[in-house]
Amino acid sequence: MLLFLDVDGTLLPFGAAGPYATYDARFDLPAAAAGHPLLSRVDPALGARLAALGCELVWATTWMDEANECLAPWLGLPTLPLVDWPDEDDPAAPLHWKTRPLVDWADGRPFVWVDDEITGADRDWVAEHHPAPALLHRVDHRSGLTQADFAAVGEWLGARRDGR
Repeated sequence: MLLFLDVDGTLLPFGAAGPYATYDARFDLPAAAAGHPLLSRVDPALGARLAALGCELVWATTWMDEANECLAPWLGLPTLPLVDWPDEDDPAAPLHWKTRPLVDWADGRPFVWVDDEITGADRDWVAEHHPAPALLHRVDHRSGLTQADFAAVGEWLGARRDGR
Protein backbone atom coordinates (compact mmCIF):
# COMPACT_ATOMS: atom_id res chain seq x y z
CA MET A 1 0.00 0.00 0.00
CA LEU A 2 1.34 3.44 -0.95
CA LEU A 3 1.19 6.54 1.21
CA PHE A 4 1.72 9.79 -0.70
CA LEU A 5 3.07 12.37 1.71
CA ASP A 6 2.83 16.12 1.27
CA VAL A 7 5.06 18.41 3.37
CA ASP A 8 3.76 21.99 3.63
CA GLY A 9 0.67 21.96 5.82
CA THR A 10 0.96 18.22 6.44
CA LEU A 11 4.32 17.72 8.16
CA LEU A 12 5.14 21.42 8.38
CA PRO A 13 2.23 23.34 9.92
CA PHE A 14 1.55 26.95 8.93
CA GLY A 15 -1.15 29.61 9.17
CA ALA A 16 -2.13 29.21 12.84
CA ALA A 17 -2.65 32.26 15.02
CA GLY A 18 -0.33 31.21 17.84
CA PRO A 19 3.34 30.24 17.98
CA TYR A 20 4.39 26.78 16.78
CA ALA A 21 6.07 24.11 18.82
CA THR A 22 9.68 23.68 17.80
CA TYR A 23 11.79 20.54 17.95
CA ASP A 24 15.49 19.79 18.09
CA ALA A 25 17.19 17.18 15.96
CA ARG A 26 18.12 13.98 17.80
CA PHE A 27 21.24 13.29 15.73
CA ASP A 28 23.69 14.95 13.37
CA LEU A 29 21.99 16.23 10.24
CA PRO A 30 23.38 16.93 6.79
CA ALA A 31 24.22 20.59 6.23
CA ALA A 32 21.17 21.05 3.99
CA ALA A 33 18.86 19.93 6.80
CA ALA A 34 20.67 21.70 9.63
CA GLY A 35 20.35 25.06 7.88
CA HIS A 36 16.70 24.84 6.87
CA PRO A 37 14.79 27.71 8.56
CA LEU A 38 11.45 25.91 9.09
CA LEU A 39 12.57 22.36 9.79
CA SER A 40 12.33 22.79 13.57
CA ARG A 41 8.52 23.05 13.19
CA VAL A 42 8.39 19.44 11.99
CA ASP A 43 8.03 16.95 14.84
CA PRO A 44 10.79 14.34 14.31
CA ALA A 45 8.58 11.71 15.99
CA LEU A 46 6.31 11.80 12.92
CA GLY A 47 8.86 9.69 11.04
CA ALA A 48 8.46 6.67 13.33
CA ARG A 49 4.67 7.09 13.32
CA LEU A 50 4.58 7.17 9.52
CA ALA A 51 6.88 4.16 9.24
CA ALA A 52 4.68 2.24 11.70
CA LEU A 53 1.72 2.56 9.31
CA GLY A 54 3.36 -0.17 7.23
CA CYS A 55 3.01 1.62 3.88
CA GLU A 56 5.48 2.39 1.15
CA LEU A 57 6.05 6.09 1.84
CA VAL A 58 6.39 8.33 -1.22
CA TRP A 59 7.08 12.08 -1.21
CA ALA A 60 4.26 13.98 -2.94
CA THR A 61 5.59 17.48 -2.44
CA THR A 62 7.07 20.46 -4.24
CA TRP A 63 10.08 20.09 -1.94
CA MET A 64 11.35 17.58 -4.53
CA ASP A 65 14.93 16.40 -3.68
CA GLU A 66 14.98 18.62 -0.60
CA ALA A 67 12.47 16.23 1.00
CA ASN A 68 15.13 13.50 1.04
CA GLU A 69 18.01 15.88 1.77
CA CYS A 70 16.35 17.67 4.71
CA LEU A 71 13.19 15.98 5.89
CA ALA A 72 14.07 12.29 5.65
CA PRO A 73 17.13 12.66 7.95
CA TRP A 74 15.16 14.92 10.34
CA LEU A 75 12.39 12.31 10.55
CA GLY A 76 14.78 9.36 10.74
CA LEU A 77 13.45 7.97 7.47
CA PRO A 78 15.43 6.45 4.60
CA THR A 79 15.53 8.09 1.21
CA LEU A 80 11.99 7.81 -0.15
CA PRO A 81 10.72 7.66 -3.72
CA LEU A 82 9.61 11.01 -5.04
CA VAL A 83 6.74 11.77 -7.41
CA ASP A 84 8.15 13.68 -10.35
CA TRP A 85 5.62 16.37 -11.22
CA PRO A 86 4.79 17.30 -14.80
CA ASP A 87 6.29 20.50 -16.13
CA GLU A 88 2.87 22.04 -16.70
CA ASP A 89 -0.12 22.27 -14.39
CA ASP A 90 -3.17 20.25 -15.33
CA PRO A 91 -5.83 22.78 -16.39
CA ALA A 92 -8.64 20.39 -15.35
CA ALA A 93 -10.06 22.57 -12.60
CA PRO A 94 -11.30 22.03 -9.96
CA LEU A 95 -8.90 19.09 -9.54
CA HIS A 96 -5.76 19.64 -7.52
CA TRP A 97 -2.74 19.62 -9.82
CA LYS A 98 -1.33 16.59 -7.94
CA THR A 99 -4.39 14.36 -8.36
CA ARG A 100 -3.81 12.93 -11.85
CA PRO A 101 -0.04 12.43 -11.42
CA LEU A 102 -0.59 10.57 -8.12
CA VAL A 103 -3.14 8.23 -9.69
CA ASP A 104 -0.72 7.63 -12.57
CA TRP A 105 2.13 6.97 -10.12
CA ALA A 106 -0.01 4.53 -8.11
CA ASP A 107 -0.60 2.55 -11.31
CA GLY A 108 -3.66 0.72 -9.99
CA ARG A 109 -2.29 0.09 -6.48
CA PRO A 110 -4.19 1.07 -3.33
CA PHE A 111 -2.99 4.33 -1.82
CA VAL A 112 -3.42 6.95 0.85
CA TRP A 113 -2.74 10.60 0.04
CA VAL A 114 -2.32 13.02 2.97
CA ASP A 115 -2.34 16.68 2.00
CA ASP A 116 -3.87 19.95 3.19
CA GLU A 117 -5.37 20.86 -0.21
CA ILE A 118 -7.51 17.82 -1.08
CA THR A 119 -11.12 18.56 -2.08
CA GLY A 120 -14.26 16.62 -2.80
CA ALA A 121 -13.56 17.02 -6.52
CA ASP A 122 -10.28 15.14 -6.06
CA ARG A 123 -12.00 12.35 -4.11
CA ASP A 124 -14.74 12.02 -6.73
CA TRP A 125 -12.27 11.95 -9.63
CA VAL A 126 -10.07 9.32 -7.95
CA ALA A 127 -13.11 7.17 -7.12
CA GLU A 128 -14.10 7.26 -10.79
CA HIS A 129 -10.65 6.84 -12.37
CA HIS A 130 -8.64 4.66 -9.97
CA PRO A 131 -9.48 0.92 -9.84
CA ALA A 132 -8.10 0.25 -6.35
CA PRO A 133 -9.10 1.62 -2.94
CA ALA A 134 -7.79 5.09 -2.18
CA LEU A 135 -8.05 7.36 0.84
CA LEU A 136 -7.58 11.05 0.18
CA HIS A 137 -7.17 12.47 3.67
CA ARG A 138 -7.17 16.23 4.15
CA VAL A 139 -4.97 17.55 6.97
CA ASP A 140 -5.55 20.91 8.68
CA HIS A 141 -2.59 23.05 7.59
CA ARG A 142 -2.61 24.96 10.88
CA SER A 143 -1.69 21.87 12.92
CA GLY A 144 -0.27 19.39 10.41
CA LEU A 145 -0.65 15.67 11.07
CA THR A 146 -2.35 14.97 14.40
CA GLN A 147 -3.33 11.92 16.42
CA ALA A 148 -6.79 12.10 14.81
CA ASP A 149 -5.22 12.01 11.32
CA PHE A 150 -3.10 8.98 12.21
CA ALA A 151 -6.17 7.27 13.69
CA ALA A 152 -8.23 7.87 10.52
CA VAL A 153 -5.46 6.65 8.23
CA GLY A 154 -4.70 3.68 10.48
CA GLU A 155 -8.36 2.66 10.60
CA TRP A 156 -8.64 2.83 6.80
CA LEU A 157 -5.45 0.80 6.35
CA GLY A 158 -6.59 -1.77 8.90
CA ALA A 159 -9.89 -2.23 7.07
CA ARG A 160 -8.07 -2.79 3.77
CA ARG A 161 -5.71 -5.31 5.39
CA ASP A 162 -8.69 -7.14 6.94
CA GLY A 163 -10.37 -7.32 3.53
CA ARG A 164 -13.10 -4.80 4.35
